[in-house]
Amino acid sequence: MTFARAQLDGPSLLAHVRQWAHELGFSQIGVAGIDLSAAEDGLLQWLSRGFHGEMGYMAAHGLRRARPAELVPGTVSVLTARMDYLPASTPPGWQAVEWDRLCRPHEGVVSLYARGRDYHKVLRGRLQKLAERIAGEVGPFGHRVFTDSAPVLEAELAARSGQGWRGKHTLVIDREAGSLFFLGEIYLDLPLPPTAAATGHCGSCTACMDLCPTGAIVAPGQLDARRCISYLTIEHPGSIAPELRPLMGNRIYGCDDCQLACPWNKFARRSPLPDFEPRGPLVGQTLTILLGWSEQEFLAHTEGSPIRRIGHLRWLRNVAVAAGNALRRQDDAVLRAALARLREHESAMVREHVAWALEQRPPAPQGAAGAPAAPGA
Repeated sequence: MTFARAQLDGPSLLAHVRQWAHELGFSQIGVAGIDLSAAEDGLLQWLSRGFHGEMGYMAAHGLRRARPAELVPGTVSVLTARMDYLPASTPPGWQAVEWDRLCRPHEGVVSLYARGRDYHKVLRGRLQKLAERIAGEVGPFGHRVFTDSAPVLEAELAARSGQGWRGKHTLVIDREAGSLFFLGEIYLDLPLPPTAAATGHCGSCTACMDLCPTGAIVAPGQLDARRCISYLTIEHPGSIAPELRPLMGNRIYGCDDCQLACPWNKFARRSPLPDFEPRGPLVGQTLTILLGWSEQEFLAHTEGSPIRRIGHLRWLRNVAVAAGNALRRQDDAVLRAALARLREHESAMVREHVAWALEQRPPAPQGAAGAPAAPGA
């Protein structure tokens, strides 16, 4: 069926787009309008409080994030897409498995979404194919594809178009799919009909706020990125504040705690795509091994992975923090030796975090009255 642009039947075209998107591995399609003015005040307040940390691009783009037609002139509607990323091989009771990883201090934990192929590449390619499919039906049209790659109010657009509601952790939650999914957008100069927004269903639950290791969710729907472990391990370019390091545990790239805590993720869906299947070197590795990766080994193990973009130096910084936290739980001569080999690293940032890690030791045993135990006690 071919749609003449001059006589575009928006609802009929959208029905076809949903079918094509499903064939490309997307879970849901929605459409949002471009008037996001109601979100501007919240964005400005978030920026004014410095919650964006050192992500200077967020402040630089300012309100363009809330004005799609300024970002891409000619835009009249936004097509939103959701893609589940929980791997098909994920076992039942996966939340308990992931919580257990966090109780193994000598294992480095990478966030679930980052264990497979870089989602930017997966979504961008498939969104572009979807746009080409639309063009094949309506003829050439103005559009631009986004996958967490430009000043876009992604979660706001997703919520307005019915992909889910904004949870108290600020992520989008769907009643039938939880929150373990990626979002992407196509800005269009086609007037597609907006889809209905979803209603919120967090109720009085505060599990995500209560279990955030660093207290980064400062109020419902308000995230201070400067305290968020995902920000600290990925976006933050320099030294991690010493008072935050002990709270990071063994998380070396990203953090899933707020999503593991969310009751709605019992409905998280497995992805039909092989792209998100975990890669062996990134799952279940000891910190000793990860500290020993040369830059060449790091690049080889993270080829095609989102992890590669932080670079080897931030990687060593993150693993050193985790190693220090492990040594605070239980001393380990092998892990100490791996850290010691990095004492003279050319990077001052790496040396700083390695030195901190080497200073960490388990607390001294206490006697019955709270004093240090006597020798041999």
